[in-house]
Order: sequence, then C-alpha cells, then structure tokens
Amino acid sequence: MPLKYGGFTVRALPRQRHTPVVKSTPSLLAVALLIAAAPAAHGFELGEFAGSQVSFEGLLQSDHYWYDTDRALLDGDPGDGHDSDHGIRRAELVLKGKGSNGLDWVVGYDVEAESWLDVNAGFDLGGGHQLRVGQFKQPSGLEELSSAKNNDFISKAAATNAFALSRRLGASYGYAGNDWSVTASAFGRHLTSGGAHGAGHAIRGTWAPINTNGQVLHLGLSYLNHDTDADQWRLRVRPQADMAGDRLVDTGSFHDADRVGTTGVEAFWTRGPLKLQGEYLQSRVDRMAGADYQADGGYLSALYNLSGEGWSYRNGVPGTASPADPARGMWQLGLRLDRVDLDDTGVDGGRMDAATLGVNWYWRQNFKLALNWSSIDSERAGIPDDPSVVAVRAQMHW
Repeated sequence: MPLKYGGFTVRALPRQRHTPVVKSTPSLLAVALLIAAAPAAHGFELGEFAGSQVSFEGLLQSDHYWYDTDRALLDGDPGDGHDSDHGIRRAELVLKGKGSNGLDWVVGYDVEAESWLDVNAGFDLGGGHQLRVGQFKQPSGLEELSSAKNNDFISKAAATNAFALSRRLGASYGYAGNDWSVTASAFGRHLTSGGAHGAGHAIRGTWAPINTNGQVLHLGLSYLNHDTDADQWRLRVRPQADMAGDRLVDTGSFHDADRVGTTGVEAFWTRGPLKLQGEYLQSRVDRMAGADYQADGGYLSALYNLSGEGWSYRNGVPGTASPADPARGMWQLGLRLDRVDLDDTGVDGGRMDAATLGVNWYWRQNFKLALNWSSIDSERAGIPDDPSVVAVRAQMHW
C-alpha cells in the first residue's frame, strides 16, 4: 500500500521473501525528498485513540559499502565487476501509544526486511514493577538493547551479531530501583512467518554504583537459554558490513544441537561527552551426538561528542543526546576493537578481529550521517583473510 508522506507518495518495491540480504540501488532523490519533508521533532503526534496518546515514528537507513578484499569476494557476486554493496538497510514504521492508566504499547514493522519489530504492550504496576507481553528484545546484550537509530557504529560488533538473540514473542517482568534493575523473560518464536523458533528464558541485572548528572558507571550481567529449531544451529558473522554476501567465520550447521546458553557481561562509563563501553559474550551449545560446543567474543569502544553533548541513562541502557545546536549538529568520533572466536574442538569456525574508526554527524533532530573504516584480521582452518571495509550510512528518523 502506498505511503503518503510530506506531500510525496512512497511505494515499496516487490521483493522475494526470506532473502537474507537484498542489494538494491536506492533512489537518492527519494531519500533527499523524505529528508526535506521531515518534521522538526521526533515522531508525529496523531492524537488520542482508545485512551492512548498515539504517535507515529520512522527510521530510514541507506547503506553503502566498499571492500578492499583479500580472499573472499565480500559482495558475493563475482560477475558484477566490482566489490561493493549499496541499498536500503532499514525502513521501519512504528506506532506507539501511551495511556494515563499505566499502559503503553508499540507496533513496528520493517518494510525493507518484511519483518515485524516490537509488537507489545507494557503495564506499569507501580513501585518500579512492570509487565510486558508480546514481541520485544530479550534482555541480553547491551549493544543489542540500544536503539538502532543511535548505533555508535554502522555495524554492530561481531559478538553482538553472533550471540544476541534480539526479538521474540513472550512475556517479561521487570523491577527497577534508583540505580539498579532486574528483568526476567520467557519467550518462544519470532512473530514473522518463517522467523526464528525455540522457546527459552532470559534474565538480566544491572547496577549503576555511580549515577550523577554528569557521570554514570554501569555494570550488567545476563543469561539466556533456549531450545533450537529442529535441533539445527549455526553461527556465522559478516565482516563489519551488514550487506556483505560472504562470511569470514562460520561454524557450518549443527544437526544435533539441543539447547543454547549465552552469558553476557557488560559495562560502560560516561563522563561529560566521553563514553567507554565493553561487553563479553560466551555461548555454549549442548549437542546430542557431538561434543558440546563453546564460542565467545567481545568488544571495547570509545565515543566522544566533539560538540560537548553528554549522555543519558535509562532502563539500564545509555542514550545519545540530541544536538545542542541543531543548525551545527552533533559530531562524534569513535573507536571500537572487537573479536569473535568460533573455533572449538572439532569445529573450525574461525576467529575474527576488527578495528573500526567512525565519525557520526547528527544534524537537527532527524538526520544522521555516519562514516566507518574497518580493518579486519581473520583466520579459518588455517587460512587467513584480512580485508578492509569503508561504510557510509545516511539516515533519517522521526
């Protein structure tokens, strides 16, 4: 169905379902027109419906990757004469509602991926207690729980992409004090047809021993355990490029995987415009025939707001500030070192180390440009592969 927005009509192009990556050339003119028509604030207020104040939000990301390949051709197409990828990464449409009776709800859909996002309702029970039912991000992985529109880097760390579960249908209970929180959930499959399956449970606890206006020290611990879909499981990671057609590390498929358990340790510290953040994730696969398998990974990152803005902290997750001067915008510099190791006894999954330099520019309330350069050092079954990637993202959010 066509979407009318700011005087323009946008129609989604047909695409094949269940394709992991779609490489299409975006219309730069259409993106520019949408940006020009963007509202001055986050979200459209649509008014009251059934006792809830309803708003409409959106996120459009156009990604571009250029590869300096070593062995693997990362765009996955040896016949196109170049090694690059360009296309729409996300096209998210979200309705949110908030009532005076402690009820909030959200319905989100990614038009590009043809996948349901958050579809849930939350109930504020008072005294810091909250219940949530529907599809939502499971309480595991600090970087995964952060907002996609404020990602510190264009691609999430390899460990996050490998081990974080993201959204599943289920129910969660959370309790938050002034400086600490605990969230527990039980979940099943993904709402989208053909999405991931596997019932399980998760728990995450956070503590902020320092939590002042200008400084936050956050510590967190999480554990997630779930069944596999038809005893099948596979771990593989793209090399710092969400549209890359090849993976440098890959376990291949396990056909005897019973359950998967993932433990996460997380921390970050903010002071003024500086944020230091790190995570370590370890995953164990219980197998019925072969030996149990274990993999791990993590990252360390540093972000600095050159224009002086600080950071917020809510529900155990850091938040990115809006530009203090919208006309000038907010500039960020970032560095991330990350590693994932998928090797274990009898499994040559490979290991990958990456260093990423990034620059982000948030302009006004609705636009972001990001530039990343990643140098990758990988090895699988004794064969090295050390490419580099230049990535650019143009983003509009409202």
